[in-house]
Amino acid sequence: MTLTAVCHCGAVKIEAPDLPKQAASCNCTWCHRTGAVWGYYSPDELTITATGPVGDYAPNGMNHHHFCATCGGNTHGFSPDWGSVYNADGTPKEGHQPGSMPSTRIAAVNLRMAPDLDLSSIKIEQMDGRNNW
Repeated sequence: MTLTAVCHCGAVKIEAPDLPKQAASCNCTWCHRTGAVWGYYSPDELTITATGPVGDYAPNGMNHHHFCATCGGNTHGFSPDWGSVYNADGTPKEGHQPGSMPSTRIAAVNLRMAPDLDLSSIKIEQMDGRNNW
């Protein structure tokens, strides 16, 4: 099943080959305010098209949040793959030390932008990004 996410006005469209293998709802100051539920992919799995301007917000210079500059829809983002190094509670995974930086990047699609997706059909992990990141 292809996943298609699109902003409210239709100017930004993201296509993924299937439903995400993992999804998360985060309470960090950004995600809490936008209400995003993130589905994670390798960046090369996504096809992103835009017929209008796309905004980029990178409050820490590492996590880039993208949104439609016309309707404001928070559509997708790119960041270091924090989940490859840290557990959901912020502790380092085995083989990693506190302060470790991931060596790969990950793409995130705001699943709330997929109009036909029933979010109850996907396991969504609750992330405490406000306190752990």
